[in-house]
Amino acid sequence: MSQLKVYQYPKCSTCRAAVKWLKEQEHELDLQNIAEQPPTVEELRVLLKNSGLPLKKFFNTSGEVYKELNLKDKLAGLSEDEQLELLASHGMLIKRPVVTDGWKVTVGYKDEQYAEAWSNT
Repeated sequence: MSQLKVYQYPKCSTCRAAVKWLKEQEHELDLQNIAEQPPTVEELRVLLKNSGLPLKKFFNTSGEVYKELNLKDKLAGLSEDEQLELLASHGMLIKRPVVTDGWKVTVGYKDEQYAEAWSNT
């Protein structure tokens, strides 16, 4: 199977479930703790482009940092660059896990989404 980069938070149960699923599929994983070492603005820009998702999908809208910064009201007024800077400076703002093989990207974890994206890679 392929080598996947996984931006995750080790204490997050969703991340642990995703990592377990990927290991069961025999993927080699490069695990990066998103709290200690968030992706850079450049990495986020590539992840965003390759994901095909709107930037808003990269935000952990149920997280404490998102709520503390009152981003529900502020996000729409920020430019894409400002939003990427925010994500790069606060790893806990990023919806996790983010998984990539360098081309394909998934954000969050759902069995069916992973089965489609990562079963035959």
